[in-house]
Amino acid sequence: MQAILALEDGRTFRGQGYGAPGDCQGEVVFNTSLTGYQEIATDPSYAGQIVVLTNPQIGNYGTNQADNESARPFIEGLVVREFSAISSNWRSEQVTDEYMERYEVPVLAEIDTRALVRHLRDRGVMRGVISTKVDNADALVERARSIRKMDGTDLARVVSTKSVYHFDSDDSRNQSGDPLLPVQKLETRARLHVVAYDFGIKHNILRMLTRDGCRVTVVPAETSAEDALALKPDGVFLSNGPGDPEPVDYAVEAIRKMMGRAPVFGICLGHQLCGLALGGRTYKLKFGHHGGNHPVRNNATGKVEITAHNHNFAVDPDSINANEVELTHVDLNDQTLEGLRHKTLPLFSVQYHPEAAPGPHDSHYLFRDFRRMMEEWKG
Repeated sequence: MQAILALEDGRTFRGQGYGAPGDCQGEVVFNTSLTGYQEIATDPSYAGQIVVLTNPQIGNYGTNQADNESARPFIEGLVVREFSAISSNWRSEQVTDEYMERYEVPVLAEIDTRALVRHLRDRGVMRGVISTKVDNADALVERARSIRKMDGTDLARVVSTKSVYHFDSDDSRNQSGDPLLPVQKLETRARLHVVAYDFGIKHNILRMLTRDGCRVTVVPAETSAEDALALKPDGVFLSNGPGDPEPVDYAVEAIRKMMGRAPVFGICLGHQLCGLALGGRTYKLKFGHHGGNHPVRNNATGKVEITAHNHNFAVDPDSINANEVELTHVDLNDQTLEGLRHKTLPLFSVQYHPEAAPGPHDSHYLFRDFRRMMEEWKG
C-alpha cells in the first residue's frame, strides 16, 4: 500500500506503507540508534511522536516479547528507509510488520530518510501526519498544522500506571502487561525498598533496580509525597517519560516535599522535574537527543560515557543555584546539562538513560551510586 508523510511546513514524503493501515499523527523526531527498534517503539517516552530511524535496515531481526520495554508500543508511527518483510534471528517470535500491525502502528518506508533527518535537524522537529488513506498532500499538511504542540503538554499522567504494583526480577506479568508480584515474596529477596514514580517507566529500569538488591514499588505519576513516603521507602526513583516537564507541576511539588526526607534519583523526565523542583527552568531543544551514542562527560571523574538519550527538553544550567547544586555531567555534542547533584541533600539525577535499552552500559554505575546513597541514608 502507498503511504505519505506530511509535515507542518509543507514538506511531504511518499513511500510504501507497512504495519497498520490508516493514519497517525504526532511530533516527528529522529533516532540514531543502530539497533533496538523494538525497545524504541515500546519506550513510553515516545508517546505522541512519530519516530524516524536513521539506520537504513529495520525489522530484519524481528520482534520478541522479552525486548518490550512496556506492555505495547507507544510511538504513533514509524518512518524507515528499508523495512524487512521477513525476520532472521533465533530470538524472533513475530516479524516486525505483523507486530506493528498488531499494535496499530503505521510504518512508512522506502523514502529518503537522510533527506528527512537533515530537514528536521536544520529546521527542528515539527508536527506531521502519516496516511495510507488520504492522498491529498495539502489536506494532510493542514491537518499536521492543527496537531497540538508538545510544548505545554503533560503526557506523564497519560502513560503512567493507574495503580500501584510491585516489580521483581522474575518479571511476572498480569494480563495487562504490568509486572506484578506479591509483596511477601519480594521481601525475602531484597533489603532496600525503592518507590519508583512511573512517568513512563521502562522495564529495564526496574530490572536494573532489582539487580542491585532492591524491591520496587511502582506508583502512578500523580502520587503525592505523603502517599509515597507512607510506603516507607529507602529511596525514591523518578522515571523517564514523554512530554513537557513544566505542566507536570504535581510531581515537582511532590519532589520538593520529599527532598531531604528520602534519597532521590531521577532520570530523563525525572531529571527535568528535579531541576524544576530545585528552582531551575527547562527549555525545548531544537531537535532533541534521541540515540544510543551521545558522549557525556562526568565532571567529577573527567571520564566520557557513551550514553543513550531520548528527550526533547533540557534543564537550563544557568537557572540552577550553584551554591546548592553541583552540575555533574555535560553533553559534549552541544554542552547541554546532563546531570546534577544536590550538595547537602541526598538527591541526584541525569538527563540520559543509564539503563540503556537499547544502548551502551557505561552508566550502569549510577544504579550502584543510588544504592550506596540509600545505604548511607539508612545507616
